[in-house]
This record gives sequence, C-alpha cells and structure tokens, in this order.
Amino acid sequence: MSNLMNILVVGLLLGGIYGLVSIGLNLIFGVIRIVNFAQGELVMLGMYGAYACYLMLDMDPYLSILVVVPALFVFGVLIQRFILQPLQNEPSMQIFATFGLLLLLQNIVLAVTRGTGYTVPTDLSSVVIDVAGLKISLVRLIALFAVTIVAVAMSWFLRHTLPGKAIRAVTQDRRAARHMGINVELTFMLTFGIGAALAGLAGTLLAPIYTMSPQIGGNFILAAFAVVVLGGLGSVWGAFIGGFIIGLIEALAGYYLDPALKHAVWFLVFIAVLIIRPGGLFGIVGAEEVGLREQH
Repeated sequence: MSNLMNILVVGLLLGGIYGLVSIGLNLIFGVIRIVNFAQGELVMLGMYGAYACYLMLDMDPYLSILVVVPALFVFGVLIQRFILQPLQNEPSMQIFATFGLLLLLQNIVLAVTRGTGYTVPTDLSSVVIDVAGLKISLVRLIALFAVTIVAVAMSWFLRHTLPGKAIRAVTQDRRAARHMGINVELTFMLTFGIGAALAGLAGTLLAPIYTMSPQIGGNFILAAFAVVVLGGLGSVWGAFIGGFIIGLIEALAGYYLDPALKHAVWFLVFIAVLIIRPGGLFGIVGAEEVGLREQH
C-alpha cells in the first residue's frame, strides 16, 4: 500500500511538470490554430535563462522568473510577428516554421554550450518533505503548486479581462472579431507571447530538477502533445488535468510493467483517445473556445 501511495505521489508530481509545459502549448494551438513544435525549446531556453541569471547575477532560479518570463514573452511576440505572421495564410508553412525554429534554437544552444550539461543549484533542491512516510521533493511540489496557480490564473484571465475576452473572441470567429474592432494580429502576438512566457516559467521551475542540455526540450514536448490531445485541444483545464493523467499512467506503467515501456503505454492511451474522442476528454469536437470547454 505504501508503495502504491509513493507511486501515486510521484505520478502527481510528474503530472504537474507535464501540465506546466502543456498549458502554453495548448493556449497557442487553441487561439492561433498551429502546433508549436518549438515549445519544448522555449522551455529549454527558460532553463538556460535561469542558469545564466545564476551565473551572471548570482540569482536563485526562482527569483530568475522575474527576468526569464518577461524575456520569453518578448521573444514569443517577436516569433509571432516576424516568423509566423507573414505565413498566416499558409498554416502548414507555419508548422514547418516552428519545426525549423526547433532545430535552429537547438543548434544555437549546442554551439554556445558545446553540449555541456548544467544544473542550477538552489537551497531547496535538497529539501524533502516527509508526510506519513511519503517522501516529497520540495522543488517538484513547487512545480505542482505553480501549475495549479497558472491554470486558475489563465482561466480568470480568459474570462474576466479585456485581452482575455479578445482572445476568446478571436478563437471563436476571427472574421467577426475583426469586424468588432479587435486587432487579430495583435491578439495572436499576445497569445504567442503568453505561451512562450509560460514555457519560460516552466523552464525556470524545472532548472533545479533536471540537468539541462540543448535537446532537453524533446523530453517534454512529446508528453505535452499527449497531454494536449488527452485533455482537449484548446482547453486550459484539460491540459492541467491531462498532465496528471499522463503523469500517473507513466508512474504506474514504469513500476508495474517496465520503465522502458512507460512512454509506450501513454502513447497507446493517446491513440485510443484520438480514435474514441478526437476532441479530448475535456474538449468538444468542433468547439473552439479557449479555456472554457466543458464536457456536456
């Protein structure tokens, strides 16, 4: 019983990490309707940003959020404005552009770092909380709390702010939103900026947990795609809950079957959901409302 509880805790903590990476990816898809293959590399840049802040400013990775997140927001806005916006009438070319960006960012970081692995030390890395015999890493628990706060904040933002309502309007009907005076291109830039900022936030929170490398984004993006499809395309809460489902599946499969098969198991779940319910568990087939999809 204690083993099962430990496995469930590990799965929930892992799911928090996957959910954190997936929310930004899901937001971008829900609004701009493109799959951003470079989202994992934006997480990687967030991790290296946290390391750069530590190296140059002697800044704790959790404080580096104040630098990295705004920087990634600006970077995301620039990507949308100068790479994706010129291709807005060619959706397939936008997807290829994000894949090209993935390779570009990987190779730039590889050239700068020579592939050397880095870690960002923090005093919290060694802290382990013991709850009724369950060992919980504090840095992973922080990531779990962070994804919960992000999901609540994004839901509130989309429901109750003018930019959030503009995002929802553009998602539902771009042409009608444009006729109502909403600047669609500016909304796209805001959305991609937010998605990149969320990736940067994920990177800074994951920097104390993982050893970073130029290819580390690939470790998260496959799981993130599975989370997005499982939870429901365009659904913030779907990405949040889908992250926990994938995390639990991976933890249980890794323990009861074989660690080498854990990814295969959640890909089987991924395929099954696509076949049975293409809109995801919390999405509605054909619906396009970001963050507010509910299963009826």
